Amino acid sequence: MKGLFIAICLCWLGATAAYAQQETSHYPAGAEGLKAASLPGPGTYLKWYSIFYTADTLKDSSGHDVPAGLDLDVFATVPRLIWMTDHKILGADYGMDIAVPFLNVDLKVGAKGINDSKFGLGDILIEPIVLGWHFDRLDIGAAAGVWCPTGDYSSAQPVNVGKGFWTGMFTLGATYYFDDEKSWHLSGLGRYEINSSKDDVDIRPGDDFHIEWGLGKTFAPGWTAGVTAYTHWQVTNDSGDAVTYALVRDRFFSVGPELLYFYEPAKMFFSARYQQELGARDRTQGHNTVISMVKVF
Repeated sequence: MKGLFIAICLCWLGATAAYAQQETSHYPAGAEGLKAASLPGPGTYLKWYSIFYTADTLKDSSGHDVPAGLDLDVFATVPRLIWMTDHKILGADYGMDIAVPFLNVDLKVGAKGINDSKFGLGDILIEPIVLGWHFDRLDIGAAAGVWCPTGDYSSAQPVNVGKGFWTGMFTLGATYYFDDEKSWHLSGLGRYEINSSKDDVDIRPGDDFHIEWGLGKTFAPGWTAGVTAYTHWQVTNDSGDAVTYALVRDRFFSVGPELLYFYEPAKMFFSARYQQELGARDRTQGHNTVISMVKVF
């Protein structure tokens, strides 16, 4: 394996948390759920994520349990400011956003005698290009941004709230509505991450690809429920002179329910989503819960 030292990753277009070995991706798994590819129209929005991740299982490169004595608990609070302008690019609403995560991490690894915790600012995501197209039964979303290594990181530390490298992230997805009332909808949102080398060690993590899925139904005024899923694959190998471990590309999947409510008098959205991870390789496998709020200004 790449090691039992756990690093923490986090946040965007909604938010959840994927936590793996040192070379994991920046984007937090399952941060978005139902209608993930549907961007808002012109205006200013504050989206605030509360993310809870727990894991007591570590998987090897074949997906078998590793007797590590793992106990990982992570809480992240992530405000994200979104500004969709009145400008159009290729017929799409143009906007930008910034997400600023704060993380609290508690980690125990009995096999390594690790018992550590940390709280602090994580790696900030800046997306200067956000595009949203809106058709009768179809929404399309696209974005380009960068994760900045603003969080505390050292390869000598068992717990980090930053990743120690830059990541360029490119996003594209769509939401399809099955009826004119837009009560039934299916969405898929893909993200591709290209990573730089780490700050203090010659390791360049491999590229990562993610897809967030959601199938939902609006069943009462303001209320929507459905099933969400997440898939993650590392698609290229880690590289660099400090890569001494076996080149294994991590992966995992997750699935679970989501409930969403829009309170029209306050112009606020609330959502709660739970996902159970499965099929993990070369990383932790646990449970993820995301509670988010959106305020329309």
